[in-house]
Amino acid sequence: MAYQPIVPFSGMAGWAFLQRTQDTQQEAFDASPEIERDAAYFESNIGQVTSAEDLVGDYRLLKVALGAFGLDDDAPNKAFIQKVLEEGTLDPASFANRMVDKRYAALSGAFGFDLGTPNTQLSDFAPRLLDAYRTRQFEIAVGQQNNDLRLSMALERDITDITARDNTADGKWFSVMGNEPLRRVFEVALGLPSTMAALDVDVQLSIFRERTETLFGNGEVDQFSDPDARDRLNRLFLARAQIEAGTASMSPAGIALMLLGDR
Repeated sequence: MAYQPIVPFSGMAGWAFLQRTQDTQQEAFDASPEIERDAAYFESNIGQVTSAEDLVGDYRLLKVALGAFGLDDDAPNKAFIQKVLEEGTLDPASFANRMVDKRYAALSGAFGFDLGTPNTQLSDFAPRLLDAYRTRQFEIAVGQQNNDLRLSMALERDITDITARDNTADGKWFSVMGNEPLRRVFEVALGLPSTMAALDVDVQLSIFRERTETLFGNGEVDQFSDPDARDRLNRLFLARAQIEAGTASMSPAGIALMLLGDR
């Protein structure tokens, strides 16, 4: 049986517990039979892969590859993933580089099938990719208990990656907006509706930037390279998510009584 993460609380209490126990829980999760089988198969076979076609042709290898970048749901989309991998990232106009969701560029860049020799031939490739796979799969398992905590776990990695890129201020915001889990964190933390995604992308950018400046005194993504700023963002997200969940579970009469009680 796979290890099920222990998440006894929601909100900041759950986050504090998870931070205290994460290393121990991650170690127990990594020892789960399915994770160990996936890791052993990947280590034994990835060195034989020299093309995108080779990778998408092996479901078990592809499962780990996609899982390492949070793209698990794309496993059936083999032609799409093959195109992402084949075009690589060296060409600024490549398929992956043109996509708003930069996880695809990270996947393509990691494998390097547009290089003379793909990265699958490097001795440290499998260990590095498997570390990412184990971490992401643990996050998924946490998400099955509490999805808000899964998003909090992903926040630090994803926002740190975006702020570290050589990109324009607008480009970094577009990367946030194109990363579905990260976008959810910002929407909730900033008190913005998910329906905002239907607006023109430039209008969305203005709203995200203005609301961030109102709450944080700075409207740019780069500020979240600072751990204190990330912590404040995460706390705001968890607090508002908990309120949102509590309100959603209440009946209309309960909400009315709560509002009356505030008068």
